[in-house]
Amino acid sequence: MNVIVNEETCIGCGRCMEICPAVFYLNEVTGKSEVIDPEACEFVGCCEAAEENCPVDAISIEE
Repeated sequence: MNVIVNEETCIGCGRCMEICPAVFYLNEVTGKSEVIDPEACEFVGCCEAAEENCPVDAISIEE
C-alpha cells in the first residue's frame, strides 16, 4: 500500500494525524502533513479513514 499526501493541496489541518498518528506527521516547518510510516497503515487500518476525512482530498492510497 502506498499512501500519498499532496503537499500542494494539504491545508495542514492535522485531521489525518489525529486519525492515524502512526502514519501521518504534521511538519512544523512546512505546516503540511507528511507520511512517516506507510507500512503502519496495514497494521492499524486507519489510512482509509484519514483519506475519507481529509477536507481537501489531499490523501490518496494506491495499492
